Amino acid sequence: MQSTEAAAITSPAEPVGRYRWRICALLLAATTINYIDRQVLGVLAPELQKIFEWSEVQYGYIITCFQAAYAIGLVTAGAVIDRLGTRLGYALAIAVWSLAAMSHALVGSVAGFALARFALGLGEAGNFPAAIKTVAEWFPRRERAFATGIFNSGSNIGAIVAPLTVPIIAVTFGWQAAFLFTGVLSAAWLTTWLISYRPPEQHPKLKASELALIRSDPPEATERVPWARLLKYRQTWAFVIGKFMTDPIWWFFLFWLPKYLHSEYGLTLLGLGAPLVAIYVLADVGSIAGGWVAGRFIKMGWSVNRARKTAMLICGLCVVPVVFVSQVQNVWAAVALIGLATAGHQGWSANIFTLPSDMFPRRTVASVVGIGGFGGAVGGMMIATFTGFLLEATGSYVPVFMMAATAYLLALGVIHFLVPKLEPAQL
Repeated sequence: MQSTEAAAITSPAEPVGRYRWRICALLLAATTINYIDRQVLGVLAPELQKIFEWSEVQYGYIITCFQAAYAIGLVTAGAVIDRLGTRLGYALAIAVWSLAAMSHALVGSVAGFALARFALGLGEAGNFPAAIKTVAEWFPRRERAFATGIFNSGSNIGAIVAPLTVPIIAVTFGWQAAFLFTGVLSAAWLTTWLISYRPPEQHPKLKASELALIRSDPPEATERVPWARLLKYRQTWAFVIGKFMTDPIWWFFLFWLPKYLHSEYGLTLLGLGAPLVAIYVLADVGSIAGGWVAGRFIKMGWSVNRARKTAMLICGLCVVPVVFVSQVQNVWAAVALIGLATAGHQGWSANIFTLPSDMFPRRTVASVVGIGGFGGAVGGMMIATFTGFLLEATGSYVPVFMMAATAYLLALGVIHFLVPKLEPAQL
């Protein structure tokens, strides 16, 4: 059987197809839409706060509802997708978040927006578990990291597209249209997915040679390791605490930056586009550079432990200057400081996401990532509520930027304390 598969892969008579990359393109589109949908509220927040007269605390509660649902979804989505299968599981997730996104246009109260955000968080939590499972089904092991990197870039693309398109739609057609438009994008993707997606063995457009390539890896161990067992290891807690301390900073940037730029520099809805795009382009650069730096150190002969932590240190230091952002008067100086911080975060994220694969066997990596994602979402809930109360009481963002400046170095200290050599967990 193996010799037959090898012949199918290398046979000049039947070159290996590339249909699997069409599936990857669908995952990229879904992740982009995912981030556009979650960004709409943040981009429109200054205008919606005027229309509905939300207090800062109320806005914080609305964001907290999304984070709470996202945390719950990260715990449950994997099991649901495993039970239903990738095709139906992914369809269910995007159907829920599509309807939730559009439902924002129908509400007008704090409770209504909170409920819509909760539903959006539940649905959106299914995106990454479903996409990662799809990659595992459609790609051989040697191509999975590249395929994952491609679809994951949709997070930064979505963060760039939202401030470019949402203000124009809102100004031209009303704020409700912005939520309806992104929901329609999700619905269009869902239709395409249901029509075109089948498991590789059942797909009529997949060549036998490409299927042989996809299934060319040795069988992987599938024994499930319960969460309760993983929580006994300090390697798990190093990842969870690192995510808990640093993910909230990214959530703050996503949901509060438009409000900050509006309140501090008087930017209008249309004026937010260029600064936000610049910030998230820098974040994209940081994501690529952070992973490249660690890989470069390893190629130089450094140990994985030294290379990974040095790269994380560099990324953490890039966030430190954000503490001075409240002291600058020019909006583009502020954009430069915040952009450097978001670049640092994304570089940090590229490295911290590799820690589970550095320390755990492959069959447990997804579970450890899920636990860490839950920890990060809980941290996001806390910073959303804290920021709301802080702004209501003081009107100052300074304490939050101080937290951002110190969070990464403190998190790296905790990680190094718990896993000084990134030694593998002995399951």
